[in-house]
Amino acid sequence: MAWGPWQILVVAILILVLFGGAKKIPELARSLGKAKGEFKKGTEEGERIARSKDDDDDDDEEEKPSKKKRASKNEDDEG
Repeated sequence: MAWGPWQILVVAILILVLFGGAKKIPELARSLGKAKGEFKKGTEEGERIARSKDDDDDDDEEEKPSKKKRASKNEDDEG
C-alpha cells in the first residue's frame, strides 16, 4: 500500500499532537508563517534587483556604440 500525501500529513499531525503537545503546534505554525513571509520578501527583493540590473544593462547598451559602429565611424573619419 502506497502512502499518499494526505495520509502522511495526517500521521505527521497525530505525531505532533501526541509527542509535541498541543501547545507546540501554534508555535510551529507561527514560525512556518514567518519563514514563508521572509522567503517571499527575499524572492521579491531578488526579482527587483534582477529587474533593475537588467534595466541598467539595457541603458548601457543604448549609451555605448558597439565595436562595429565605432570601427565604421573611424573608417569614415579616415576616408
